[in-house]
Amino acid sequence: MRSTIPLTVLATALACSLGTAPANARARVFVASYGNDSNPCTFGSPCKTFQQAVNVVDPGGEVTAIDSAGFGPISINKAITITSPPGVEAGIVPVAGGNAIDISAGSTDAIVLRGLTLDGSGVAHNGIVFNSGGGLTVNNCVVQNFAWDGSNTLTGNGIMIVPTSGAVNFVITNTFASKNGNVGIYYLPLSSASSANGVIDHVVATANQYGMSINTYNATGGSAVTAVSNSIASNNTVHGIYIQNGAGTLAVSIDNTNISGNASYGIEAVNTPNVNLGRSTITANSIGIVVDTFSDTFNSYQDNHINGNGQDVYGSLNLYASK
Repeated sequence: MRSTIPLTVLATALACSLGTAPANARARVFVASYGNDSNPCTFGSPCKTFQQAVNVVDPGGEVTAIDSAGFGPISINKAITITSPPGVEAGIVPVAGGNAIDISAGSTDAIVLRGLTLDGSGVAHNGIVFNSGGGLTVNNCVVQNFAWDGSNTLTGNGIMIVPTSGAVNFVITNTFASKNGNVGIYYLPLSSASSANGVIDHVVATANQYGMSINTYNATGGSAVTAVSNSIASNNTVHGIYIQNGAGTLAVSIDNTNISGNASYGIEAVNTPNVNLGRSTITANSIGIVVDTFSDTFNSYQDNHINGNGQDVYGSLNLYASK
């Protein structure tokens, strides 16, 4: 649970941090429920919407929500941090058929999103869509209720990372992805030889179709390495975690993760990705683990608990003793 910081304390701290800044500096700007987009976005005269704050802040700067409110969808084209402090709920409810946050930034730009609540209300298509940039960090966020249109897998996703080229680092921590019509957390390079290093830690992905999907099927080369740890992928209507490789290389480690109650498979591995599974519980799924290619690329350690499924394993696991 996020603790509450009195507004007076927040105001004092922010005022002190800005006391030596030049009058025209826009390294840090603010939004508030009582703001106005004609304001300069200072703490004393905040903006009304995240979009206006993003428009005026310096590249690499920070946008901070002063109080709890809905601040509108955002398009991001530069390095930026958007945050709501503890005790503040900064909400984003996009329009029907839209996305809450669209990111198309430069190849070295780092985007940080912290403490945000994104709700599709059953009509918006996606929460966070990362098209390009150098890195994405999502911390302590909620992404829920985004709608699948019934045919396009690029809709209905909580967090969707869909680069077409270059190298991407993504870190998703302490985040809740729930009731999305397609995938809770989705890595899907759309073409070319995109590469990625990803971390998914302390994430709950539940009541989606797919809890998490790491899918490089469309990539013509490159590599992806993703670590899933200390997380839950449970009670999804299809799979808990789906892993599919393309023309490049894909390595996924799953550690200390609960994958249970998924209507179809707990984990499915397709087209020889390299998967290492340790210290995890896979139970109460229709099938616990499916290895579609019957290859020796799925490594399971003996500290896993794989039982109580309709069928525990379909395919071949490479079994190792725990270390």
